[in-house]
Amino acid sequence: MVRRRKRPGNLRYGFMAVVIAMVLWGIAHGSSRAERNVDIPVAFYGLPDDLVITEQSTNEINIRVQGSRAALRNVSPTTLEYPVAVEGAKPGPAIYDVEASYIDPPRGVKVVSRSPARIELQLEARGRKKLRIRPDIEGEPAEGFLLGEVVVEPERLWLTGARSDVLRLTEVVTEAVDITGLAKPLEKEVRLALGRGHVWMEETQPVTVRVQIDAIPEPDQEPGTAAEGEAEGKQEEG
Repeated sequence: MVRRRKRPGNLRYGFMAVVIAMVLWGIAHGSSRAERNVDIPVAFYGLPDDLVITEQSTNEINIRVQGSRAALRNVSPTTLEYPVAVEGAKPGPAIYDVEASYIDPPRGVKVVSRSPARIELQLEARGRKKLRIRPDIEGEPAEGFLLGEVVVEPERLWLTGARSDVLRLTEVVTEAVDITGLAKPLEKEVRLALGRGHVWMEETQPVTVRVQIDAIPEPDQEPGTAAEGEAEGKQEEG
């Protein structure tokens, strides 16, 4: 019985057929239409210098996009945003309709829906004020030591933000500086406790608290004790 050998050409053609089939499957899979939801951030442009946004109904817009699976891979919150032009805004409430046409998706991607349908804002006039900084010191030094002078640099700074929030402030307090168990001076760069209002430092600069820790001095001898001791010594010598 004679066995026929498989020709190398047949194997080559078979391998190529498999490769072509895989490529075609990949192309078909990558080009098939699909949809997905993405939350993109809201970005405001042209806000007048004399206004502050104190309230907004949402920070993100949920969009539903359609395209090939390959194209949809390029859609992410880091590459897309929803722009809101607020030039000419005035203090008070403002409403902006959300338009899908304002979104610029990657090539091959279409925005088919968006939510919510509008963005509501509350705007307030900006204010500024120069305030004293008060250090918040808590705890007690080590035994035998006491709290000395406390210095803050700078002593005052300008704050800006929503006018109502700025004007209600009378001073700025630092974060707590704990001196529990300290036996030497302390110097620390601190943050400021500005609260939850729409207030911030006009210029970013470090705030430093310097705390002096002094040793408690030895108690002085009672008056006359030293003189009496010297007199008694002389009598004994005599």
